[in-house]
Amino acid sequence: MRDSSPAIKQVFTAAAVQAAPEYLNLERGVEKTIALIEEAARKGVQLIGFPECWIPGYPFWAWLDAPAATMRYVGVHAANCMTIDGPEVQRIATAAKANKIWVVLGFSERSGGSLYIAQLIIADDGTIVAARRKLKATLIERTIFGEGDGSDIKVHDTALGRLGALCCWEHVNPLTKYAMFAQSEAVHVGAWPSFSLYPNQAYALGPEVNNALSQVYAVEGQCFVVAPCAVISPAMIEQLCDTPAKAELLSAGGGHAMIWGPDGRPLAQPLAPDEEGLVMAEIDLGMIPFAKAGGDPVGHYARPDVMRLLFNPAQTSCVEWAEAPNRSGRYANGMTDAGRASLSEFPVPEPLEGSE
Repeated sequence: MRDSSPAIKQVFTAAAVQAAPEYLNLERGVEKTIALIEEAARKGVQLIGFPECWIPGYPFWAWLDAPAATMRYVGVHAANCMTIDGPEVQRIATAAKANKIWVVLGFSERSGGSLYIAQLIIADDGTIVAARRKLKATLIERTIFGEGDGSDIKVHDTALGRLGALCCWEHVNPLTKYAMFAQSEAVHVGAWPSFSLYPNQAYALGPEVNNALSQVYAVEGQCFVVAPCAVISPAMIEQLCDTPAKAELLSAGGGHAMIWGPDGRPLAQPLAPDEEGLVMAEIDLGMIPFAKAGGDPVGHYARPDVMRLLFNPAQTSCVEWAEAPNRSGRYANGMTDAGRASLSEFPVPEPLEGSE
């Protein structure tokens, strides 16, 4: 039987973006994204990961005030979020192809009337390999974003090995991580917004804890973790912090991008928290078998007879179209049976007596 999986590059260079977004400006955000893709390609990078909600920037305002007071951001935020089928995504995909680089892009997705924290995986030929949504928005994020489903917890066959992605505190959830590990993930892009919220007040939101989450993910999954992280610029502070109280809740900087090996070691030199640039490291997939030999939590180091995960990978929808045709064989919208999918899975009950 012929193996249809792509030939895997065993050694390549990855980059984690540490930069400030072009805040609430879709056009400039796309331009900066393409510029970083081009810079990475010039430096020999073959995989680049961008922070959470990189376009159009993470909605920090939600953490700085009551929901009613932040409604003034709703219109401008939604207007600057990307759609999957929009021209902005196509421009970024074209840049990936032109520069022969894999891109994992964090962005805020607009779909219909809702927004989602999302990530795109774009191949080096410009193909959209995946578009995933954060399974559950974190705390105050739920006032802005919807959520994903089981189909968003997926690892993909690529020329760079089995590639997956999660956002921010999805890395806190042991079950989500286990579902990813069970799919033989080799390279993981864990996107972060910035570690700038509530300085000296909320330790769990700071760099020590969240860098540890990325590092532990690498050790638990015996995979490489590319962890991009955004920077809060002085201009963003000026835009978001219009009172002294808010200025105490959000600090400039907060960039802590890193790349971790499957044994948990940091593979790159960090940048200063307020410095913009690319954190780069060599990825050698040959390291993974040595890490797996010690303890594979979904293989030889597991006990499924004692405990196991029930995971539903299905894509879900708010509406399942189960309507039946009327007696003329035509639907209310005029479409005939020939123009509809089969209704065999939705049995139609017999009419009640006297209803003729």
